[in-house]
Amino acid sequence: MKNDGWEIANRSDGLRMAWRMLVWLLLTQTAMAFVGRSLSPLAPLIEKDLQLSKAQVGMLTAALFLGQSLMSLPAGFLTDRFGSRKLLLVLTAGLGCSFAIAAQLHVFWLVLFFIVLGGMGYGTMHPVSNRGIMYWFPQERRGIAMGLKQTGVTVGSALAVLLLLPLALQIGWRWTMMLACILLFGIGLAAWWGYRDVSGSEGGVSLRFRAFLGSVVKMVRHRRLLAVSLAAFGLNGAQMCLTTYIVFFGHEQLGYSLVIAGLFLLISEAGGTAGRILWGMISDRLLGGRRVIVLFFISLLTAVCSTVAAFLPTGIPLWLILPFVAVFGFGIAGFNGVWMNAAAEAVPKRWSGLASGFTISVGSWGVIVAPPVFGWLVDWSGAYTMAWLFVTAMMLLVGGLLLWVERSEERRPNGLTA
Repeated sequence: MKNDGWEIANRSDGLRMAWRMLVWLLLTQTAMAFVGRSLSPLAPLIEKDLQLSKAQVGMLTAALFLGQSLMSLPAGFLTDRFGSRKLLLVLTAGLGCSFAIAAQLHVFWLVLFFIVLGGMGYGTMHPVSNRGIMYWFPQERRGIAMGLKQTGVTVGSALAVLLLLPLALQIGWRWTMMLACILLFGIGLAAWWGYRDVSGSEGGVSLRFRAFLGSVVKMVRHRRLLAVSLAAFGLNGAQMCLTTYIVFFGHEQLGYSLVIAGLFLLISEAGGTAGRILWGMISDRLLGGRRVIVLFFISLLTAVCSTVAAFLPTGIPLWLILPFVAVFGFGIAGFNGVWMNAAAEAVPKRWSGLASGFTISVGSWGVIVAPPVFGWLVDWSGAYTMAWLFVTAMMLLVGGLLLWVERSEERRPNGLTA
């Protein structure tokens, strides 16, 4: 007899199994971020080695998320068809092999090409893991489960700062990247061995291309899903502006050493880790699953922080800047779990993989566009003030969109039928 994920999660033995599966998803998510997000802490070394401008540095992370954008929709569709387990090994191998090759290259455009290929593996992780959450956990537990799973991104990024940056200063960024890729592939093998899909959750949709196009049209026409995805465009862009340039900002604008500036990225990711858990708990327990309004509060907090960052003076004491960076990260690096839930819950559960792929595909373009623009503004002005105000403007637009969606949804519910 096939078990439904909802029924399983409401039994104590099924819930214990759900948490075990979450551990595997979290471990894989962390390893993927450890490699994929290593571009940010290693960026100063890559910049020096390849002689890049700040705008080109922004293109490194943009390339990663271009690959994510290109693959997220097909990955969501394939996940709905085949389940999560079969793709865990494929996506870890894809990211690991691509980044290992990129680490051996000396031509900037070739490096970008293989980062794009790696981004395809990186982007596959979100639909794969999100669908696992949707099937293993009931709605009243998905906020905390998704938030915990999404901490893998910030934890992996923080570990990259703690481990990869000091190692790269000793042996070079290229060998450091190779070692990280080997570790990723080992974790992918372990996750493929240990993870299990909910029985009966595979094969939920047709693999025909015509069916795929029809389902994509449904995603585009879904007002709430589309609005959340457009908001994620700005939120993702702002997050990657912070993670890509916070080390440069701390070193060049605030006057700290490269090691101390690297600590800023670590602190922001730690704040983001706490945010992904706490924002999920707030949306679950205090706001009854109202994900959109939580995203609205996050956009306002980020707007305030980016405005403050625009006018921070050189030489500001470390004991003042570190709490500020933590709050900054708590907001903009902590939104992802709420975003994933808002998108996946907008559609019937059998379409959760495709909905995740659609929203990630749209949202990833914020990362493709925003960091290079941020870097160009720094190159053009010679300072970071205009660049941070650019982030503020994005967040005000996002906040207005989310507020409009929340109010319009209260007046007229909208959703796909199962």
